[in-house]
Amino acid sequence: MRRLAALLAGIAALAAAPAAAQTVAITGGRVVIGDGSPPIDGGTVLIRDGRVVAAGANVAVPANAERIDANGRWVTPGVVAGFSRIGIVEVDAVDPSNDSSANNSPFNAAIDVTPAINPQASSIAVSRAAGVTRAIVSPATGRSIFAGQGAVIDLGGDMNAVTRPRLFQYVELGESGAGTAGGSRAAAHVMLRNALREAREEAAGRRGDNPQLTRADALALLPVVRGEQMLLVHVERASDILQVIALRREIPALRIAIVGATEGWRVARELAESRVSVIANALNDLPASFEQLAATQSNIGRMVAAGVNVSIGMLNDDEARQVRLSTQYAGNLVAITRVPGHTGLSWDQAFAAISSGPAEAVGLGNEIGSLRPGRRADVVIWDGDPLELATGVEAVWIDGVRQSLENRQTRLRDRYRQPQEGALPHAYTPRTPQP
Repeated sequence: MRRLAALLAGIAALAAAPAAAQTVAITGGRVVIGDGSPPIDGGTVLIRDGRVVAAGANVAVPANAERIDANGRWVTPGVVAGFSRIGIVEVDAVDPSNDSSANNSPFNAAIDVTPAINPQASSIAVSRAAGVTRAIVSPATGRSIFAGQGAVIDLGGDMNAVTRPRLFQYVELGESGAGTAGGSRAAAHVMLRNALREAREEAAGRRGDNPQLTRADALALLPVVRGEQMLLVHVERASDILQVIALRREIPALRIAIVGATEGWRVARELAESRVSVIANALNDLPASFEQLAATQSNIGRMVAAGVNVSIGMLNDDEARQVRLSTQYAGNLVAITRVPGHTGLSWDQAFAAISSGPAEAVGLGNEIGSLRPGRRADVVIWDGDPLELATGVEAVWIDGVRQSLENRQTRLRDRYRQPQEGALPHAYTPRTPQP
């Protein structure tokens, strides 16, 4: 009996887990590579052992492949959420479910967001069902300009969510950094440079008697100084963006990407020349702060036209739950090309801004974000144009494994689509029908 029970438990566990990766050929669809190239009608995507083998026209399909007919459908790489806090926040106002920042911790740069990521957060399944397969997840700042180390995760239906831990260090400059550093932007830049100096001194074993950083924070910044870990810097104002570019010239080893950049269009030429990538909110068009006075919906379009590598993120935009809106934002950037006086993106550019663009911004373009050969097989089948609001997701693969699209919203929908009385007592007194 014990052996039988163990066998049945094992079978149940296998049934609950996503199916194993295998050879799959998705044929006949409108294939989007995700690298900015135009869609390919009647294309094929071939997946083997969790990786993309080929995608495009005239792809040979092995005899042993599982064939999936995508005729009349769109086939794309999964959406990559360019900046998010998905998986580390369930309810913002409930502290035990919000691990985005550590306001009372003695540590800052040393904080690693990885242990806080919850693969079963409700927003992960909802976003997966909307075609989002990977997300750049960043902590938020507490008592320092340094928030800690962010990661890239997948949104698969298993407990192994982290694709790349400790991929970047996140730092706040601009208005937010100024407030944290003592009241001015100048103070924030002093704090940043002093921290990088202390990291170098810690590595050399000669840090002074009055360090500003804990030893753990200093050691955590050492990979940034060496260029082994990216530095994501949040700034919005044009002059702040120029200061970040100057920091890159001052310390050439730094690998920097800018987050925010609402006024990036004003210094688009300098950004393009510096080759610093930008992860920007798509449609900031109101001056929500003094550092965003030049906000315009044409910001991303103008930067892309100038040659800047720009992708779409959702900084301070309900980024713990609503990364599913990435496709809507990308579609709006296509739509504003039809508005006189506005600069948006072509369809191909817009989809790249939510797929290969974010991946390249954090140095993972060779792993995720497109259907180029060798990339992780994150694939979505849509019933129409993925940048249109009425379009739905029909199937999702992550690392070559087909995923469930069930989530809290679908269960609520199914439960209340045809309400029926159950065994529970009424919460009210039923009215007796009159003869």
